[in-house]
Amino acid sequence: MSSIENIRPTITGRGSAFNPSNRFERIEITADPLDDYFEPQAVKPQTFYYKDQSRSFISYNNSPDIGFDAGINPYRGCEHGCIYCYARPYHEYLGFSAGLDFESKIMVKLDAPELLRQELSAKKWRPQVLALSGVTDVYQPVERKLKLTRRCLEVLLDFRNPVSIITKNHLITRDTDILKELARFDCVSVAISLTTLDLELRRIMEPRTSAPDRRLAAIEALAQAGIPVGVMTAPVIPGLNDQEIPALVKEAAKAGARWAGFTIVRLPYAVKEIFSDWLERHFPGRKKKVLAKIRACHQGRLSDSRFGQRMRGEGVLAEQIAKLHRSACRQAGLGGFKFKLSTEHFRLPGRLVQPGLFE
Repeated sequence: MSSIENIRPTITGRGSAFNPSNRFERIEITADPLDDYFEPQAVKPQTFYYKDQSRSFISYNNSPDIGFDAGINPYRGCEHGCIYCYARPYHEYLGFSAGLDFESKIMVKLDAPELLRQELSAKKWRPQVLALSGVTDVYQPVERKLKLTRRCLEVLLDFRNPVSIITKNHLITRDTDILKELARFDCVSVAISLTTLDLELRRIMEPRTSAPDRRLAAIEALAQAGIPVGVMTAPVIPGLNDQEIPALVKEAAKAGARWAGFTIVRLPYAVKEIFSDWLERHFPGRKKKVLAKIRACHQGRLSDSRFGQRMRGEGVLAEQIAKLHRSACRQAGLGGFKFKLSTEHFRLPGRLVQPGLFE
């Protein structure tokens, strides 16, 4: 490969710098690398939004190592642009790339609240915890305008159906009023994802997320409102942010987090190429070391699909990371917290119920 073929333009405000080929597509269009290098529009790709025509909203999984069986998400693709995101390959099912397409071509379910109401009203619905979301972030930038996540929360409050939320965005504090009401019925828990306190690392690794201090401010605001909130130091990328675990847990606990969890990074399918290219552009001297450490946690691979091991890893390094996290939690006083979301207050809005039955 010639040096000219290795050119990657600097993409402003994006995680990935290119679109790797889609593993499901047989035809690939390859542009001249110099086009992207010299054309101004190539270094500032615009975000496009497309209407998602799905006629169902609640998705299900049977993964034994995930704490929920059902999830909802008004968006597919995520403008946050986190370089390591394991959800990137899902965009390939839509005919897009897991690279720049994932963070610049967003599918939007404009009728998500209406679909959610229909599905919760159906006779076959069994009240259970809904994850909002286990894939892409429901508080990504466009939510500020569309408010689809807020409207879904309003529906969940009407039904008093429990929901578990994870996000990197301070925007969640906008919905404190709804979350407080859900908390009255033990129907909500929130996890704020906090990966680094380094502003520069956050900027290039998670380019359109809230800054670390804003995420800590979100934890504080939610905690003060009586909303159960914890922190996910996830993903841990050995050789890049693992040394920050004690500080991350300590600062989150000071802000009001009541529990802490973590996962070890995994790089499935095209994410391997995207993440490797990112390391080459931003940390060329540490690239081999970081990739070697990730492999050390996944039996010599960059990803592991086995339930139980895929998110925690295994081996000496993975156990060291787990011990470091446990130690950080003990020192921060986060051990022993137990909280369970409840379905006992579920109701069908508008139905007459026995007085006092759900209150």
